[in-house]
Amino acid sequence: MNSIGVDLHKKLITVCVMDQQLKVLARATLYPSQPDKIVEFFRNWQPFRVVVEATASYDWFVEAVEPVAEEVVLANPSKLRVIAESTKKTDRLDAQVLAEFLARDMIPRAYRPTFRQKQHRALVRHRHYLQGRITAVRCKIRRILADYNADRRDLFSSQCGPDYIEGVGLGEGQRAVIRQLWEEFQQHAARLAELARQIKAFAKKAPQREAEARTILKTAPGVGFVTAEVILSELGDVGRFRNAKAISAYAGLVPAVRQSGGKRSRDLAITKEGSALLRWALVEAAWRLVATSPKWERQFERLKKRGGAKRAIVAIARKFLCVLYAMLRTSTPYKVLGAA
Repeated sequence: MNSIGVDLHKKLITVCVMDQQLKVLARATLYPSQPDKIVEFFRNWQPFRVVVEATASYDWFVEAVEPVAEEVVLANPSKLRVIAESTKKTDRLDAQVLAEFLARDMIPRAYRPTFRQKQHRALVRHRHYLQGRITAVRCKIRRILADYNADRRDLFSSQCGPDYIEGVGLGEGQRAVIRQLWEEFQQHAARLAELARQIKAFAKKAPQREAEARTILKTAPGVGFVTAEVILSELGDVGRFRNAKAISAYAGLVPAVRQSGGKRSRDLAITKEGSALLRWALVEAAWRLVATSPKWERQFERLKKRGGAKRAIVAIARKFLCVLYAMLRTSTPYKVLGAA
């Protein structure tokens, strides 16, 4: 069977075809604007397996070639160091290395989310984007009012708002800016509310396994609607993780490893690989956890003495993720685990 390595870019695709004896049979440059020619090229090399790095915008390519391929393999770019660290890095060489690694069965594989998970991620990630825009706009409004010593803690409550701002002695320029900012704030808030309704409707259509996972997650302290949706959308099926260490690594919550002379360096920062949104949700949940659970608070205080508050809360987030993982793997609510 032939092995085909693909270096995929937005405007062109570099391809290398290799047989089982690692002999290069063909090279080609294809163009995303010509999908029919892409499929025609690959069909000529059947039977074949094809590998492409799981970077942005690979979905369309996979869907195009999957019907004519024996297998489409997604390569984990963060683990495929040989290409990233190559001193002679070209698209042509990248495609060849991918083809050779595939022929040798040495490709570090990336997870390919299901269609439903992609839809879930799109909704949840856009919700996070809207929330970020709301926060940014609110900060800008507060900053302008602060220049007039007119910022208030309840500025965005129903008891305050535009009526209060109209009474502040702003200059015409600042007033015009705030009016536009307030309009933007209201638009984003309305979109956020609508998106929340869409996510809840999406959740109601969940298959049984996903629905059970959602219910189990919400039994844990610090896990509400938003946190549960982030965890479910970003992790997918937790059964794909071998153990708690693997899921912590996927979330980028494990310390980086540096080894020299048989000794490992300590006190390194976390890798921050994987989903930044997932890490954010877990750290936010960890802060709520240490504020409400005496047991978790004691752990946090002990860890804080050794490495400071930031390192301590990240460690709590990692431990909490391990607890959530155990809950999901065993279909066990939080209280039954006795972790509170």
